[in-house]
Amino acid sequence: MSWEVGVFFSSLAILVLLIAITLVSQFKLGDERKSFIKMKAQSYTFMVTIGVLLVEFFESVYMNVWTKNPYEGMNPFTFLVAISTTYLISLFISNKKYGG
Repeated sequence: MSWEVGVFFSSLAILVLLIAITLVSQFKLGDERKSFIKMKAQSYTFMVTIGVLLVEFFESVYMNVWTKNPYEGMNPFTFLVAISTTYLISLFISNKKYGG
């Protein structure tokens, strides 16, 4: 197993662990508030995801139409890390803002 794969899986495990810890910490809240906090975090993460995909789409159109360089595509690892980090941060912020 190369070191890149090890870094990938360890980064992914850390992000999943942090998200799980944040979600578990919400059990003390009421059901409506807990679902509202998760909904806020998910909606913000969805907006960021759509924004990143739109930027990638316009980049691919630009690269294929107006330049001679081929579009290489999006790196799935950086996309996954960016979206997971965005969800984690928005969950922390929403939890702090609406959690009481």
